[in-house]
Amino acid sequence: MLCKKSSLGGAGAFACLCLATAVLIYAQATRSVWDGVYSPEQAARGQALYSNMCASCHGLALNGGESAPPLSGGEFLSNWNGLTVGDLFERIRVSMPADNPGHITRQQNADIIAHILNVNQFPPGKTELDTRTEVLKQIAVEMAKSEQKK
Repeated sequence: MLCKKSSLGGAGAFACLCLATAVLIYAQATRSVWDGVYSPEQAARGQALYSNMCASCHGLALNGGESAPPLSGGEFLSNWNGLTVGDLFERIRVSMPADNPGHITRQQNADIIAHILNVNQFPPGKTELDTRTEVLKQIAVEMAKSEQKK
């Protein structure tokens, strides 16, 4: 058991529950971004969408802007390491574009994420990135390729 019931107050029990949930969600991530989870064609569509919908804030090279974080490189990867592609998908779905949240369709969102993965040098595969959050929650974002997957 992760936490002893008798030693926790209400806030401690809540924190324990949050930790247990996070461990469970990450444990359910059965694939990673290193497994070729998007197609080259999807990334190309995503590049065009990104240029039109995202680059004005996040930069054409995905390096961030005055009020928008980078979507490539070390800072981006360290912020998302240990989370899932589904987490990134949901963040974009509910908050982007900043001036019109929720305007991006699920397919556009998946295509843009494929472009982001491509720019971050994660390998493409033969199938497209799914548009269902529950499926994307099974794909871990990992900065480095696991030893067991090499």
